[in-house]
Amino acid sequence: MPSATRPRSGSAPVYWDQLAWPEIGALIAGGMDAVLLPCGATEQHGPHLGTGMDSALATEVCAAVSAATRVPVLPPLAYGCSLGHSHRWPGTLALSPQTLISLVTDLGDWLWHAGIRRLLLVNSHVTNAAPLRCALEVLRSRHDGFMVAVINTAEVSPRVRDAFFADAADWHANQAETALMLARAPALARPGLLAGSDDPDRTAGLVFAHPVNRTSRNGVTGTPSRATAAQGEKLFRWIVADLTKIVRRALRENAPLDTPYFTNGPNPAP
Repeated sequence: MPSATRPRSGSAPVYWDQLAWPEIGALIAGGMDAVLLPCGATEQHGPHLGTGMDSALATEVCAAVSAATRVPVLPPLAYGCSLGHSHRWPGTLALSPQTLISLVTDLGDWLWHAGIRRLLLVNSHVTNAAPLRCALEVLRSRHDGFMVAVINTAEVSPRVRDAFFADAADWHANQAETALMLARAPALARPGLLAGSDDPDRTAGLVFAHPVNRTSRNGVTGTPSRATAAQGEKLFRWIVADLTKIVRRALRENAPLDTPYFTNGPNPAP
């Protein structure tokens, strides 16, 4: 894991790929049946941010939440569904929606057979959301009782959503994302380029979802020039605190009814 995305204080996160199989087995036998999967992307983020921005954010957030909850973090998905970013700017490496669905469902199958029953897909790339939701549908139909959630880091709470959407409805590489990188992964930020990187949101009132090459001149939508590291630290604390609350709820949650998925199972008591 890159040093730029290691948590800076507090308890150590639990990394799945640093555990031996008896240690993973002991965690599950001890009642830990949940995991966090950071879902990011490798895509252009304007002239001022590295292409790994989404992956760095998802990984950093999951590490901090794991340190607070002891829920293991899986190795991050560093590629996502970024087709909308086009081939106009070099750097984007995109998966098709079908590939992302297959990748996550394959991982989910293995997690289920290992004894994991709660999979939290922590997503920091907007257009991963639809394929991840499809993967959720497939996994819970394959494995009766498998609980899967898609949680978008930009919308974990009203205060976090307000911060992300403050400068653009169709934001990308904007003030919020830039501030987060200045604070948490400065190697991915180019502070000297912020002043010339702003580009307005041109999507208001549109019927169609146009690719980024038709809505932005430089791959940005928003005002990264206004970003500061202090803003990023504050926003990061909000994301972690609010997501930690969600994860703690998820660890206690069970389905409202214990009704089998298939019709040959018994009906629940009234």
